[in-house]
Amino acid sequence: MTDNPVLELLKLDGASFEGENLGQLGRPALERALRFATAEDREDFIAGRLALLDFAASLLDVPPDRLVPDYHCPQCGPGQDHGRPGFMLDGGPAPLALSASRASGWVLLAGVVHPADGLRLGVDLEAIGGVGFEGFDDVALTTNEKRFLASVPESEQTIQRARLWARKEAWLKMTGEGLRNNPAELEVLDLPGLRDVTERELPDGLVAALALG
Repeated sequence: MTDNPVLELLKLDGASFEGENLGQLGRPALERALRFATAEDREDFIAGRLALLDFAASLLDVPPDRLVPDYHCPQCGPGQDHGRPGFMLDGGPAPLALSASRASGWVLLAGVVHPADGLRLGVDLEAIGGVGFEGFDDVALTTNEKRFLASVPESEQTIQRARLWARKEAWLKMTGEGLRNNPAELEVLDLPGLRDVTERELPDGLVAALALG
């Protein structure tokens, strides 16, 4: 047993699922895919779900067709198209803790095999340019986080702002609270179990964070 997450970053390719058995994604995911406004968003969603399926299968060293998606939302319950990702393996819960995040045509996957009881995992991938809009700091950052931003050179503030947001998203995925919690009340400068994803090279314009607890 290990609680060291395995990370994998993949470029999404909508054409990559041609010929795949999309039924393996489950009805909730396929119904959600139909609600996307554009074909590009729909294809990225499907490619991301297939990537997570293949990732889970590789972690367990089993064929993907032995896994059945089993998403759980802390508020809505099991059988959802959202929430914490999981899979059933041969009729029982697969021994995995999983998280996934998409941004700018990429997907970041994280998984722990045979996690300790109660282990929770959250990962977030963010486009740096997505957090620079006017008023962002007031709705997303705590007072201490604003002070931190003001203390770094102006040339670094945009990337540091995105890193703070990725940390918040990763933490709230881990806890299952999501944005039902006010992000401006969540202090992420120094939370145990929360870190930037820096051990691998990310594409230009992206940052990521991982929460484990």
